[in-house]
Amino acid sequence: MRLVLASESPRRSELLRNAGFEFTVRPANVDESVRPGEDPAKYVQRLAWDKAVAAGPGEGETALGADTAVVIGGEILGKPSDPDDAVRMLRLLAGRKHEVITGICLRAGARAVTDWAVTLVWMTPMCDVEIAEYVVSGEPMGKAGAYAIQGRAARYIEKIEGSYSNVVGLPIALVYRYWREFGG
Repeated sequence: MRLVLASESPRRSELLRNAGFEFTVRPANVDESVRPGEDPAKYVQRLAWDKAVAAGPGEGETALGADTAVVIGGEILGKPSDPDDAVRMLRLLAGRKHEVITGICLRAGARAVTDWAVTLVWMTPMCDVEIAEYVVSGEPMGKAGAYAIQGRAARYIEKIEGSYSNVVGLPIALVYRYWREFGG
């Protein structure tokens, strides 16, 4: 059984590679819009499913779709649309606890499973200068919640409760559990 990652995220690829997975990348572009009133866990699972389907796993392949969102006060924070949006998100997160939720879907033929992981993250307070400097670094762009725990933002993360790899973008232990069930 060959694993196909339905994502062009270099972070997801690195996590899988570091955990010893062999895989190919087949990016799947899907509409990541949040539906009105959509629950965050259902949202990331829906997108993971859509990505796994769009990857079109063939004979002997299992597609892995994943999507990560940051949630604070019930608001789903995806990737910032521009630097001003990144500033807005970081101001919301600074000095507060939030959730990072990643939905996963493994799909092979008619067989599929979806699940999700949640990690609690406490971010230290950040002043406007720190937020501006971080946004100018470019790191927040393309990242759910406008930060990368494995990068410069590490200095602002006080603690986490749950899977570190989930915050990076893929709950590896959860993926591995289902991968074994799929015969990987």
